[in-house]
Amino acid sequence: MQKPPILKVDALSKHFVLHTQGGVRIPVLDRVSFEVAAGECLVLDGPSGAGKSTLLRCLFANYLPVSGSVQVLDAHGQHVDLAGATPQTILELRRTRVSYVSQFLRVIPRVAALDIVAEPLQALGVTQAEARERAAALLARLNLPERLWHLPPATFSGGEQQRVNIARGFIADKPLLLLDEPTASLDATNRQVVINLIREACARGTAVVGIFHDAEVRDAVATRRLTVAPALAVAA
Repeated sequence: MQKPPILKVDALSKHFVLHTQGGVRIPVLDRVSFEVAAGECLVLDGPSGAGKSTLLRCLFANYLPVSGSVQVLDAHGQHVDLAGATPQTILELRRTRVSYVSQFLRVIPRVAALDIVAEPLQALGVTQAEARERAAALLARLNLPERLWHLPPATFSGGEQQRVNIARGFIADKPLLLLDEPTASLDATNRQVVINLIREACARGTAVVGIFHDAEVRDAVATRRLTVAPALAVAA
């Protein structure tokens, strides 16, 4: 029997209203539909400004679509529509089912990089010692110098902050992983590390949806592509 998809998106539309400009309506996404199964990496293609990051934010429930549904498979094998879910349900799905690597690390004052990375594991009940050990291993794999692990990342370079961000997103093995240009600030060595991490996640059965600025990374990880254009998305 075929397993249900991890993610189902049906007729998702999104626009923004500029209230300070007389209520001008800016269409972004128009009736986007697709599914992502366990082990797939769906790459979002399209020009800058086409709505790819907006789509990812809808999948993480940062943005509410104006119509359509975003359904994530929960721990009981049921699809939950994020568009109509309560805040408590969304937070629980983020804790247990969905990881998101944004373009920028949300720096937490006075919290060490090691603890920022370990936190998603601790939220799942992993002990602090084990979570920090696994965080250290992942930061080492991403070539972040050990001297930085116990410092807050506010003063790190862009590439160093992004490696902390990536480690935090990958550390917990959740069924759905959303990636918004995770390699944009990385050198070639660390881009390859991220490629390997994505391939390993897919091999474990994670469903991945990602935006990648680098064509080499896109080609290395994509199992399918979705071309996104302003107010239009066509699966390929």
